[in-house]
Amino acid sequence: MKPVDSLRTFDGAVAIVTGGASGIGRALAQALAQRGAHVVLADLQIDLAKEVAARIRENGGQAAAEELDVTDFPATNRLVQDTFQRRGRLDYIFNNAGIGILGEARFYKIEDWYRVLDVNLRGVVHGVQAAYPIMCRQGFGHIVNIASFGGLFPYPLFVGYCATKHAIVGLSTALRIEAAAAGVRVSVLCPGAVRTPALADGGKYGKLLHPIRPEALKAMTERQHPIQPDCFAARAPRAVSRNKAIIVIPSRWKILWWLYRLSPSVGFYLGAKGLKMAKRAMEPPPPDQSLQPTGAAPSRSQDATEK
Repeated sequence: MKPVDSLRTFDGAVAIVTGGASGIGRALAQALAQRGAHVVLADLQIDLAKEVAARIRENGGQAAAEELDVTDFPATNRLVQDTFQRRGRLDYIFNNAGIGILGEARFYKIEDWYRVLDVNLRGVVHGVQAAYPIMCRQGFGHIVNIASFGGLFPYPLFVGYCATKHAIVGLSTALRIEAAAAGVRVSVLCPGAVRTPALADGGKYGKLLHPIRPEALKAMTERQHPIQPDCFAARAPRAVSRNKAIIVIPSRWKILWWLYRLSPSVGFYLGAKGLKMAKRAMEPPPPDQSLQPTGAAPSRSQDATEK
């Protein structure tokens, strides 16, 4: 099938969303389908992804679910190639899958670093590497990488997470300049606080290094005034359609970003204050703490929704 030569926004578009089974990924997939896109939800949680895709179809949208481990490049490349071959085009890829590790970096094991780098950064690299050549050949496309406000601002207790999200911002902004000559757009979404499992404890495949009282964890989360994933996803497509480079949602978080850019010491002060408050609710991790949290998959075979 020969693709047409222009990006669709969003009616009739083909979009892949990694980590599409829950959280921000699920909400983005639903929002894109509501706007007329054919959405492929790619996630390791295949049963949940199939449920989301089925609900989209029941509501009149077009969606399919595919099992995917984003740390596996051959699998990612195969999914992208198959989607392009079946649909004749690839308008969007939303590289959204990610995990969080909550706790002080002094308690990390090297496997924790590998875990967060594998999923959060290599997962995005794999999506870009698979989709970008196709988009260059067809002369259009939009790569949307989901980072975090933690990619623009220092977040103690999320050091590994912030490292990957800053890297995603750098990857996206640099690639955006190169890709423009080929007619390909690149944007990076930097969500503020969004009410998903990863906001509190790293998500299904993340890790909590310190025991925290449930009421204290809830209080830490609520202080950020998180918005619902559906609220985030209702705003994101508009910003993507405008081809913005760095997209911060909710917009009130831009103020903090601007202050940090103007005076980094403001960010350091606020980060230190937040760290002090958080540590009051934390206990040191037990000395025999195992690498894998209860119910987690092995570190090289996991995919989770970002936030």
